[in-house]
Amino acid sequence: MTIHDLKCWPGPFGAIARGTKCFEFRRDDRGFRVGDTLRLRMWNPVTEEYLGPICNVQVTYLLRGPDFGMPEGYCVMSLGVPSGDRATQS
Repeated sequence: MTIHDLKCWPGPFGAIARGTKCFEFRRDDRGFRVGDTLRLRMWNPVTEEYLGPICNVQVTYLLRGPDFGMPEGYCVMSLGVPSGDRATQS
């Protein structure tokens, strides 16, 4: 299993940390696999800086394009939480 460090904008980050967003749509450029961990780091796209919080989630299901009309080279991942903590300060 692999850990992928990814930038995540504040809105989606908060929803993932609260457990209300349980999927991620991404360019499929990292060889994502079921069982991998996404280490999401809150990112401010305006200042182009990390804001501090980190949320670790596990890929529980993976759907790749072009299946179901998704663009080739993109994927949708179902997200689970590998431990009790959803978000921590770095």
